[in-house]
Amino acid sequence: MRQMRNLYSIIVPLFLISMALMTFSSEAFSKGGNGLIPENAKAKIYGTGWECNHGFRKTNDICLAIKLPLNAYLSKSTYGRGWECLRGYLEVKNSCLIIKVPTNGYLDSSGGSWSCERGYKESDTACVAVKVPPGAFLNSSGDGWECGRGNVEADKKCIFIKVPANGYLSDSSYGSGWKCERGYRADKNKCIVVKVPKNGYFSDSTYGEGWECNRGYRQTNTTCSLIKLPNNAHLNYSGNDWKCNQQYQKRDTQCVPL
Repeated sequence: MRQMRNLYSIIVPLFLISMALMTFSSEAFSKGGNGLIPENAKAKIYGTGWECNHGFRKTNDICLAIKLPLNAYLSKSTYGRGWECLRGYLEVKNSCLIIKVPTNGYLDSSGGSWSCERGYKESDTACVAVKVPPGAFLNSSGDGWECGRGNVEADKKCIFIKVPANGYLSDSSYGSGWKCERGYRADKNKCIVVKVPKNGYFSDSTYGEGWECNRGYRQTNTTCSLIKLPNNAHLNYSGNDWKCNQQYQKRDTQCVPL
């Protein structure tokens, strides 16, 4: 019995000390870096201090309830105003006003604006139909049109392309809409044959005569004439002229020592 009393006398003080420590720890935890935690707040999970509960914002070391406007909801962010407008509504001066979607329009994925259906384009606050002219089709975005193959745009219309003899339709949406077959070049609205001189070859360039001279020859009017190299000279990079070797300089048609 005496042993029981001795054990009891030891356990009770230990229990009371433990309760006091728990109370002190709880009080210490309930205090932030600047003092006691205010109403509608909690201690921060990390670090020191406190933060307001969801639905409240810190104002002068207290937590005030966030005032939700009509058609809004509490946001998860701890910054900013603390609320967002519902889908289909737009924030205007701390209010959520309904978005008026015009006929042939729809709310976009964000829910904060609208777009026009395919085949319509935005005009102020309305969606107006895209007028597709003959020979055209709706573009990929659906809010405009492009001329079909065989037509070219002019004055907001699609004009039929008249392809001349020895020509073919091009894939470009610019220019005349046609190109000449190989061996021909464009001359106004025609494709004329390219007359390649001896020692020359056909060129795909859209400029010039449609032909160029072989290496070692230069163009002289409508012919390719042989380049006569003077002593101590060699053909240049393009091969249609000559330049002097090192330690020589050009003087008229000769290469003389420096």
